[in-house]
Amino acid sequence: MKKVLLLIAITTIPYLCQAQKPYITSDGEIILGFARIDQNGSQESSTPRFSTFFHGQSLAHFDQTKNFGWFTGLTIRNVGFIYDQSPGIRKKFRTYNVGIPLGIKIGDVNGLYVFGGYELELPFNYKEKTFINEKKEDKFNVWFSRRVPTLYNTVFVGVRFPRGMSLKFKYYLTPFFNKNYTQVVNGVTETPFANLEVNTFHIALTTMITKGKKVVWVKRE
Repeated sequence: MKKVLLLIAITTIPYLCQAQKPYITSDGEIILGFARIDQNGSQESSTPRFSTFFHGQSLAHFDQTKNFGWFTGLTIRNVGFIYDQSPGIRKKFRTYNVGIPLGIKIGDVNGLYVFGGYELELPFNYKEKTFINEKKEDKFNVWFSRRVPTLYNTVFVGVRFPRGMSLKFKYYLTPFFNKNYTQVVNGVTETPFANLEVNTFHIALTTMITKGKKVVWVKRE
């Protein structure tokens, strides 16, 4: 598989580098998040999670033709889920992630087009909240926590509308928690996520905030 991916990269990168007049866009996002939860082999449901802060991305676009292009850039995203562990006990989990997407777009690259791709995300801040009978009992956050994986592998697909609005679906292939994480409570070593597997996914409404001018390459005589 790695050899196939390497071959694809070798054959496509020279073509992608021939893009005409790349440009930069900056976007904000509103996210409606969900989760697929498996607790001890039993499928559990999550409560939809709506978040507006803080999501942002800056993308470099490389349009090959009027109907095909690709993009990459840098993103920051607030990702998480809400889980009712038992009657009266609600847990809220989230991470802040910085990501590097790589995607392609097909259609009218200056108007309506569809897009899809892959994004690698690094979680740099983890937060957990506990509510008992709707009253917040505990809250903490940790930088670069071992409770979650070092990196998330994600895929996305969406449609971009004229004037910069887009609708996107994103799925996290990597489970939210690090199942090998251990902690010591009252002298006893525990693995709180060993039997809990969670994959998050979300729908995002994206709005283009700014669009930079196209970069014109200057040829030296």
